[in-house]
Amino acid sequence: MMSRILSLALLCTALAGCQARAASPDVVAVAASDAPAAERPEAAGFDAWRASFRARARAAGIAEATLERTLDGLRYRPRVIELDRSQPEFVRPIWTYLDGAVSPSRIRNGRARLAEHRVAAREAARRYGVPAEILVAIWGIESSYGDYLGDFSTLEALASLAYEGRRRDFARDELIAALRIIEAGDIAPERMVGSWAGAMGHTQFLPSSFLAHAVDGDGDGRRDIWGSIPDVLASTAHYLDAAGWREGDPWGAEVVLPADFDHGLADPTIRRTSAEWAAAGVRGREGRPLPDLAAAAVIAPAGARGPAFLVGHNFRVIRRYNNATSYALAVASLAEALAGRDAIQGAWPREEPPLKRAQVSEMQRRLNALGHDVGPPDGILGPNTRRGLRAFQRRLGLIPDGFATLDLLERLRRQSL
Repeated sequence: MMSRILSLALLCTALAGCQARAASPDVVAVAASDAPAAERPEAAGFDAWRASFRARARAAGIAEATLERTLDGLRYRPRVIELDRSQPEFVRPIWTYLDGAVSPSRIRNGRARLAEHRVAAREAARRYGVPAEILVAIWGIESSYGDYLGDFSTLEALASLAYEGRRRDFARDELIAALRIIEAGDIAPERMVGSWAGAMGHTQFLPSSFLAHAVDGDGDGRRDIWGSIPDVLASTAHYLDAAGWREGDPWGAEVVLPADFDHGLADPTIRRTSAEWAAAGVRGREGRPLPDLAAAAVIAPAGARGPAFLVGHNFRVIRRYNNATSYALAVASLAEALAGRDAIQGAWPREEPPLKRAQVSEMQRRLNALGHDVGPPDGILGPNTRRGLRAFQRRLGLIPDGFATLDLLERLRRQSL
């Protein structure tokens, strides 16, 4: 099933806690409730929901013995709902995110883990064609190499979300998938722990992704992404392979853009061969040749004043795991570091203050008012907002890089008084 990232992205708008790592932009702290679940008014309604779900799960083929093991005593977790509904105040800059996701300690620990589990990593790479460094990089970003898998009961987290979350049908289906995993004997209910959003194990699979892609890498007859590193690496490689990973293809590379580059072309949907980009003046850093890519896009996540990258098919496959450019760039950069290659060399515009979500929403409202339709204001800097910003920048004779800044917001305010 190729829907892991869509599921995760929709369930965890900010991805706070969805993967237990520094990999997601925007994490916000929310005060936990002091009242025990049994004393809260939601508890009585949850008991009725649980009875209804039990009937649904039974109709889906889950055995009564499994239902007794998993649902009897299942608790409603108010904290899960608080996290599901929380919103970050600020939009986290990509450089801040990468500082944590690809930190010196993460590189150092990743090299140690790669050496420690080299046999399992090489076997997964041989079997599925995904480089060992990519697999270990995902492992590091998802759970800091297993240092933090999450401490929520997956069953209770998904049950709480199915009862009162924003995407109840989705959470209900994932809960049934979790019951199937337990029924198959892969994990005991008490060991099935993970994030508040239901993602599990060292590389944070949702239950449906586990059913579709988890692999018994150590030959013990179980698929254990909580305790078996061979299973973890093989399952992650299988996921990427099923998502379309092309063996031998690089993810891309950092590049240098010509001074007269049209930043409207720095768009993941505009794809050309490496030779065509080279003819347009795009060069590898330090005189290196561009990677040989058939359908490559130029991306500049921080606009004209930040680093630029030429990315290909396998970069887009990484985004199938988590549909964020920042995440895919973190995985790619960490993998490069684990292989002993250069880190990102271009400078980020660190002097730019982060925007608040309210400011992004204001920016979207003003773009709409000026006729640049970016959709309903939601405070999220997506592709429609960037396209609208590019159009506005062209209107003012600015470099159309679509990078949102306070200066650009001030210009919008002056234009839409």
